[in-house]
Amino acid sequence: MPSLAARIAREFGSPALVIDLEVVARNVARLQAACAGVGLANRPHVKTHKSPVLARMQVEAGARGITCQKLGEAEVMARAGLDDILISYNILGADKVGRLGRLLRETRVTVAADNATVVAGLPEAARIAGRPLGVVVECDTGRARAGVTTPEEAVSLARDIASRDGLAFEGLLLYAPEDAVAQTQAFLDATLAGLAAHGLSARIVSTGGTPNLRNLGRIAGATEHRSGTSIFNDRMMMACGAAGLEDCALHVVATVVSRAAPDRGILDAGSKTLTSDTGGGLDGFGLVREYPQARIGRFAEEHGFLDLSACPEKPEVGAVVRVVPNHVCVTVNMHDRYVAVRGEEILGEIPIAARGRVS
Repeated sequence: MPSLAARIAREFGSPALVIDLEVVARNVARLQAACAGVGLANRPHVKTHKSPVLARMQVEAGARGITCQKLGEAEVMARAGLDDILISYNILGADKVGRLGRLLRETRVTVAADNATVVAGLPEAARIAGRPLGVVVECDTGRARAGVTTPEEAVSLARDIASRDGLAFEGLLLYAPEDAVAQTQAFLDATLAGLAAHGLSARIVSTGGTPNLRNLGRIAGATEHRSGTSIFNDRMMMACGAAGLEDCALHVVATVVSRAAPDRGILDAGSKTLTSDTGGGLDGFGLVREYPQARIGRFAEEHGFLDLSACPEKPEVGAVVRVVPNHVCVTVNMHDRYVAVRGEEILGEIPIAARGRVS
């Protein structure tokens, strides 16, 4: 009997993005249990899977709500009936503020902000919606991405939010480096003390990141956690110790289409399928499950270059393989659908409905 991967390639074509719902369900349950075990609400980040079907699975397992990185994702989720959405990104500009206001009319939405320019535009969304908009202050405790960089800035921005008609200060958004629990705690403690001195409190203290699951419960005062990649996992999560191969629910089914040299093969999955994300310095661009010694060394747009020099057995032309991506989030955004399986059973397709919704 042909392998599952071969049957998928025959029925849906190659390359194909495949998820095993049995592994997905196990990962969802594990995340929910981990959060509940330390008294944190679970607010999974849907930027990884971009699917209302999977978001609903997470909510039904006990998640408080969901996190979206962009307004477009939130609109797709809300149209599918998802509620209690945190948008963990600055929303700026008249068009986006107008869309936020229309979204807020029908859906519970909280947004993040890290500067006064963003905050100044948000009351218009509340006016359009006819109800208050909750805002959390994004804080940088060492990752050097977005976020205010001092407790004093966090308190000042919280006071600005609280002073504006239509806005409600709701709390703080954190995305701490995995090795920065102590400095994050110091930042949070100073911020909460500063807020209290001005009669404010943080109803939400939201932490984030799948690698930070090992730090759950270690930041006193946190109320919820945002984890995205954990629903699928990938090579990055395996490398940091957050997952094993058995926890990787997603792979790309690809076909070896050329063996033009003894130690070289070509997959029909290049940078437009697996993306050129190195995963923070991983060797190669994916793990070939059937040939783990094979190295996907480089890409063209539709060519994945296989270095087979270390393989004791080498795939022939026509071999169908499964590739675990380096970074699952960006890989998902390259595809329009999942092929869903459960074990060896093919279940059908699930649309990636928020795919490409980057604004």
